[in-house]
Amino acid sequence: MKEIRYFYVPNAADQTELPPDEATHATRVLRLREGDELFLMDGKGTFYRAGVTLATLKKCLYEIKETMPQEKSWHGRIHLAIAPTKMIDRMEWMVEKATEVGFDEITFLDCRFSERRTLRIDRIEKIVVAAMKQSRKPWIPVVSPMMPFADFVKMPCEGKKYIAHCYGEIERGDLFSDLLNDKGNHDVTVMVGPEGDFSIDEVRLAISEGYQSISLGNSRLRTETAGLTSVMMAQLALRRM
Repeated sequence: MKEIRYFYVPNAADQTELPPDEATHATRVLRLREGDELFLMDGKGTFYRAGVTLATLKKCLYEIKETMPQEKSWHGRIHLAIAPTKMIDRMEWMVEKATEVGFDEITFLDCRFSERRTLRIDRIEKIVVAAMKQSRKPWIPVVSPMMPFADFVKMPCEGKKYIAHCYGEIERGDLFSDLLNDKGNHDVTVMVGPEGDFSIDEVRLAISEGYQSISLGNSRLRTETAGLTSVMMAQLALRRM
């Protein structure tokens, strides 16, 4: 039995040709030929069963045979806002695993104690696409560019808003408990700070803008671990049964 091949094609229903990168992989690596079957994902919630109609070294044309809309496996939207780590490979690992688990958007924060203030969004987007295909998720997370912390917390934000931090002098709830106790299936935004944590002034600013102060448990987590833990907690609390 042949392995099912998945390809990311935005607006797949309105196209007849794989994007250049996907076409190269299909024809040069997988050696697909006319008549072979492949599956497309549009990143907006739909799979398509298709057949190859033309395969050359540079092109791969297809014809859709079946449209298969999917239901998202969790309620609401999960948005992670996180300060990228100094070692970018840790952040890339986190983005890959969070995509496999399932979330809707990631925004990168420039905080007072940030050790990294730039990153390549195009590289992050490629990691997201690869992880989406590997885990066969029909939705692709939005990758938003880095923005100053103060600008982010002042943006309009629907649903539940949380800031995770380690300051003992500020009362903190438990993220997972709060999500489980809330049956509204709201959109969820969780902010995670840099290696040195948010500054206490940043935490107070977020609280003044309606963010709930929360903990992710008793362990002190690395930034990338905290980001993935936040996504997993939200995913478990909001999953469709």
